[in-house]
Amino acid sequence: MINSPRTLLRAIAVAAISIMLGACASGPPKPTVDYKADYDFSAVKKIAFYRNSGEVLGDNPMQLSDIQRDRIDEALSYALTARGFQMVTDASNADLLLSWTLDTQNKTDVRTYQTPTMGIGRGYSGYYGGYNRYSAYNCWNCAPTRTEVSVQNYMQGTFIVDLIDPTLKKSVWRGVTQSRLKGQHSEDQGKYNAAAAAIFASFPPE
Repeated sequence: MINSPRTLLRAIAVAAISIMLGACASGPPKPTVDYKADYDFSAVKKIAFYRNSGEVLGDNPMQLSDIQRDRIDEALSYALTARGFQMVTDASNADLLLSWTLDTQNKTDVRTYQTPTMGIGRGYSGYYGGYNRYSAYNCWNCAPTRTEVSVQNYMQGTFIVDLIDPTLKKSVWRGVTQSRLKGQHSEDQGKYNAAAAAIFASFPPE
């Protein structure tokens, strides 16, 4: 049983990767892409996973299961293979190394808005009653209002994919997706594949 806000946030974080890569009905979040403009991506044929790939950072870092890591790795490998690249297990034979990272941050969304106080107090009702019994509808903006404050705590997940040149020892391409995380996840590998395909939709850059 989850009995504290901190425990609840950790429980939500456990499903974070699934939310980032498990495409929802509206489709995966659109990535932001950056790359080294003078890099020769046409020479890239083979890609391997970086040894430190799969780090989870931020406010609620957690240990991912082997099943979760395998789903992510499989989805990213699938997307790159579909684009004509060969995934290799020996990093020494790779042209680029693939690394992914998840960063989770606790956020608070505070919003203020005005709500009408129609019907509160006899004086207010009597005022409109003496003028026009429909006036509260016809002059909604004339009604007295009160300020309401909405506070929502949520977790924001940032999923980062880097392609690293082993000679330069620097990232030459980066794709970033960001979204609010919720406490549900998908076990459908096809959804992971679709989200990974969206991340690499513009790779290699033209």
